[in-house]
Amino acid sequence: MKIVDPTQLPKHFDAPAAEARWDAEWARQGIYAYDPVRPRAETFVVDTPPPTVSGSLHVGHVFSYTHTDVIVRYQRMRGRNVFYPMGWDDNGLPTERRVQNLFHVRCDARAPYEPDLALAPATSAKEPPRIVSRRNFIDLCLRVTREDEEAFKTLWRRIGLSVDWSQEYSTIDARCRQLAQLSFRDLHEKGHVYSLEAPTMWDVDFQTAVAQAEAEDRPTHGAFHHVAFGVEGSADGFVIATTRPELLPACVGVTAHPSDARYRHLFGRRAVTPLFHVPVPIFPSPLVDPEKGTGILMVCTFGDATDVQWWREERLPLRQVLGRDGRLVPVAFGSAGWESRDPAAASRSYGHLAGKTVAAARKAIVELLREAGALRGEPQPVEHAVKYYEKGDRPLEFISTRQWFVRLLDKKDALLAKGDQVAWHPDFMRLRYRNWTENLQMDWCISRQRFFGPAIPVWYPLDGDGRPDHARPIVAEASVLPVDPMTAVPPGYEPAARDRPGGFTGEPDVFDTWFTSSLTPQISSGWLLDPARHRRLFPADIRPQSHEIIRTWAFYTIAKALLHEDTIPWRHAVISGWILDPERKKMSKSRGNVVTPMHLLDEYTADGVRYWAAGARLGTDTAFDPKVFKVGKRLVTKLFNAGKFVLAQAAPAGPVAAELDRAFAQRLAALVARVTASFEEFDFAHALQDTEAFFWNDFTDTFLELAKARAHASDPSAVAALRLGLRVLLRLFAPVLPYITEEVWSWAFAEEAGHASIHAAPWPGPGEFDPIPRPADPASFEAAVGCLAAINKRKSEAGVSVGRAVVRLALAASPATLTCLGPVAADVMAAARVAEYALEPRGGLDGAFEVVEVEFAPLET
Repeated sequence: MKIVDPTQLPKHFDAPAAEARWDAEWARQGIYAYDPVRPRAETFVVDTPPPTVSGSLHVGHVFSYTHTDVIVRYQRMRGRNVFYPMGWDDNGLPTERRVQNLFHVRCDARAPYEPDLALAPATSAKEPPRIVSRRNFIDLCLRVTREDEEAFKTLWRRIGLSVDWSQEYSTIDARCRQLAQLSFRDLHEKGHVYSLEAPTMWDVDFQTAVAQAEAEDRPTHGAFHHVAFGVEGSADGFVIATTRPELLPACVGVTAHPSDARYRHLFGRRAVTPLFHVPVPIFPSPLVDPEKGTGILMVCTFGDATDVQWWREERLPLRQVLGRDGRLVPVAFGSAGWESRDPAAASRSYGHLAGKTVAAARKAIVELLREAGALRGEPQPVEHAVKYYEKGDRPLEFISTRQWFVRLLDKKDALLAKGDQVAWHPDFMRLRYRNWTENLQMDWCISRQRFFGPAIPVWYPLDGDGRPDHARPIVAEASVLPVDPMTAVPPGYEPAARDRPGGFTGEPDVFDTWFTSSLTPQISSGWLLDPARHRRLFPADIRPQSHEIIRTWAFYTIAKALLHEDTIPWRHAVISGWILDPERKKMSKSRGNVVTPMHLLDEYTADGVRYWAAGARLGTDTAFDPKVFKVGKRLVTKLFNAGKFVLAQAAPAGPVAAELDRAFAQRLAALVARVTASFEEFDFAHALQDTEAFFWNDFTDTFLELAKARAHASDPSAVAALRLGLRVLLRLFAPVLPYITEEVWSWAFAEEAGHASIHAAPWPGPGEFDPIPRPADPASFEAAVGCLAAINKRKSEAGVSVGRAVVRLALAASPATLTCLGPVAADVMAAARVAEYALEPRGGLDGAFEVVEVEFAPLET
C-alpha cells in the first residue's frame, strides 16, 4: 500500500498544467493506439464525424464530440481494442467561399496551372478577382484548411478526446479522393448512377446544384399578387393569386382541382397570359388546394417542385427565363418555343425584366401589370415557407441543368430495411430516418458546379460539331484514380484532342461533399484499397452524430453501404441533441450566437466542461449554462481533495471486515452494476448522474466521515474500504473526467494496480467485491447515514457547527432500526463526536431517527 504525503502535493489542482502533462503522457504511452492484430470481436470501431474545417469550432462541437469520447473511454477500459480516428471535412462550399474572399480569387477549371503561384491574403477587393486554375485554387484551399486543422486538433487534445491521431485523414486527400472515385465507378458499373439534363434545385449565389437533403424551409415574407388571365376565344377570364409574378413569362400552363366547380368549365381550353399573350393549356390536377389563393394556379418553368412534376406529367414546353446567376436571361418571343399572340408586345414587356434579379424583376412586373390593368388590387403580404440551400442566403430556384444522380427512389424499401437493422440511440431517432426516406422525392444529385472537391472521373467524346456525347461517358479506370479529368487524358486520346471536334472533353463538376462524407466508414477501413483491414473494421460499431443531419450524413451513409455491399455501415447510431442559447435557440455559426470554447476550458477546466456535456442525455437539446460548468469544476476540486485525504491514511494491510465497511462495499458494487448497465446502453448521462450522487451522498458526505475516526486510528478495514471506494469511483468517473481521475490515480493506484494510466486500467467489476463478506444487515449503511443526518440536523437547528462535540445524546428509533444501527453505531457516534449516547426504542418512526436529548460540549478556547 502506497501512502501519499499531502504536503508533497499541490494545495490546489492546476488543471491547465495537468491537461498539458497528461496529454503528452497519454501520447507517449500510446494509450489510444489501435492494434490491428487483435480480432474484430475484441475491437470497438467509431465512425467519427469529420468536422467541417471552415473557421472555428464552437461549444456545440465540444458537446457532441465529448459524448463520443465518453463512450470510447468506457469501451477502452472494458478491454476493447478501440479504433477511434479523426477526419477533417475539408471540401465543400463554405471553404471555397472563405478562400475566394480571403485571397480575392475566382477559379476557372480550364485556366492553366501556375506552379509558382504564391498569393498573400488580399487587402482590397476593389480590383476584379484574380482567375486561378482549379489546381491552384485547391492549393489555396488546402493552405487555409491545414491551418484550421491544427487549431481544431489543439482544441480536441485540450478537451481530452482519446483519438488515435495516427488514423487522421482529410476528405480531400489523395486517398479519400481515390475512394470517392472508386465509389462512383462501382455505382456506375452496377447501374446506380446516371446523368440527365433536368430541372434541379439551384443556389444562385453559389451557382451550383443542391440535393433535396441540403434544402431547408425558412419562413419568408412575400405577397400574393392577383393577376387577371384571359381565356382564348372568349370573353371569359379568371384571377390567379401568385407570389412569383416575375415567372409570368415562363408560364406554360394553368391548373385547378378537378372537383372545383368554379373552373371545371375551363379544362381543355387555353388561357392567355397577360403582358406576354401566350396561350397555355388549362388542365385539372388533384395536387391543387382549392382553398389556397383563388384556387387556380399558373404552372411555370420553374417555381417549385410541383411545377416540375406538372411539366413532366403534362409534357409542357420548357420556357426557362431564370439564369444560373439568378438574373432573367434574354429571350425572343415569337421564336420557336416562345410563341405569343403578340410577340412585339411580349418582347417590349420582357425588355423591362431581362438582366434583373428576381427581386428587381418582381417589382418591375408588378408595375407593368398595374399599368396594363391586369393587377387586381394591391399585393397582399404573406409569410410562407420557402426552400433555401442550408448554407445559402437567397431562395433556391429550379433550373434545368445536366447533373449526375444516384438512383434512390426505387430503393426506398431496401433503405428502410437497412435503417431498421441499425440500433438508434435514442430509438425515436429511427422515425426521423424513416420519415425522411418515405418522403424522398428525388434521386440523389451528386454533382456540384464547384472546384474544391473530388472530381467526377469522367470524360465525354465530342462529335464532329464539338458537342459532348453524354450517353457514352468514359469512366476512368480504377488503376489511375484519383484523377482530374480537366487535366488528365482518357485512354485512346492525345492531349491535343481536348475540347476539339472529334476529340474529348473533361467533366468539370466535382462530387457533392456528402458523396465523400458518406464513405467515412469505408475511408477508415480502407475498403477496396485494403480488403483485409476492411473486414476488421467494417461495419463500424457506432456512428455518433447530431439529429439534423440524419437526412444527409446518416441517410447517405446507409445508402452507400446498401449499394456497395448490401449491408449496414454501423451497428449503432448515437444521436446528440443541439446546444441552445439562453433564448432556447440552436447555437450555430449562421445564427451568430455561438460560443467558442477555449475560455471555458481556461475558466472551468476541461473536465468541468466535459461534465456539462456528459450530463446531457442523447437526443436531448441542452441549454448552454455556465452554472453547470461551475458544478463540474467543484466536483473536480472535491475529487482532488478526497483523493488526498484517502491516500494519506495509513494502516496495516487487511481485508474489508467491519460491518459498515462491508455495507458500503455492497452499495458500491450495486453502483458499479447500474453504471455499467447504463454505459452499455450508451446512457452516459445516467451513469454520470448515478456516480456523482453516490460520490457526494454515499462517499464524501457520509462514509468518509463515518470511517474517518477508524482511519485515523489506522484501522485496516476502514482504510481498505476508503481506498476501495476511491479506486472504484475514480474509474467510474474516468470516461467523463479524464484529467483529474488520471491525476489522483497516479499518486498511488498506478503503482499498486500495475496500470500506469487509469484509462488503461480495467473497468470495475464483480470480481473486486467477491472477496468481501456480505454485511450482516445490508440496511446498516442507510441506518448509519440516517442517524448521522439526524444528529447533524439537530446541531444545525441549535446553531452549532456539525463538528461541535456532544457530551451526551439520547436517540430514538424503531426497534428494527436500532437493531440495524447497532453494529455501526460506534462509527456514527465517532463521526458526530458523541461521548456518551443512549438508544431508545420507539414505535411509529418507520426508519427515522429522533434526537430526544442532546448536550453539547463547551466551545474549546
